[in-house]
Amino acid sequence: MRILEIGSREVTGPSNARKSFSKAEYVGFDFYPGNNVDVVGDAHRLSSYFDNEERFDIIYSSACFEHFVMPWVVAFEMAKLLKVGGLVFVETHFSFSSHERPWHFFQFSDMALKALFPQALGIECIEAGMSNPMVGRFSSLADDYLRYQPITGLFCHSEYLGRKVREVDCFDWRNIDLAEVVGETKYPAPK
Repeated sequence: MRILEIGSREVTGPSNARKSFSKAEYVGFDFYPGNNVDVVGDAHRLSSYFDNEERFDIIYSSACFEHFVMPWVVAFEMAKLLKVGGLVFVETHFSFSSHERPWHFFQFSDMALKALFPQALGIECIEAGMSNPMVGRFSSLADDYLRYQPITGLFCHSEYLGRKVREVDCFDWRNIDLAEVVGETKYPAPK
């Protein structure tokens, strides 16, 4: 089994990935060299760092998608390197303080992650969700109508688990059927 971790560099503490995947071929990929990094490069060009025939059984990323300038490009690159039947897992932030600036661009809901890995990309969603609920309140510095109001529905993390079900030869984000990705809207129809 071949496993690729995107964003593998030890930033917040030691990684146990190699130990956890000791019976697999583990490859750590990161933008910067460091501990637990085998391949240094830009995830927006991920497939260019591997031979055309190299594919992975599992590709995963933890706490990195918020740092990608174009996460939809990274999702496409991950799908290119994933074997049919392979798994993709992404864990990132939904509600979290800005960090590692200037390289902090997005926050993701579970629906946003599902949109990054649509059926048209050859990926089926196994499960998507949000975890680690938070409690928030607007501060004294907020606009009058918001000051001290509670903020509900906050979660620290969002996660996506998908399986590649087919190869896609000619993928183009401009050809995505939004209704297929998002489903039916809950908003009332315009009058």
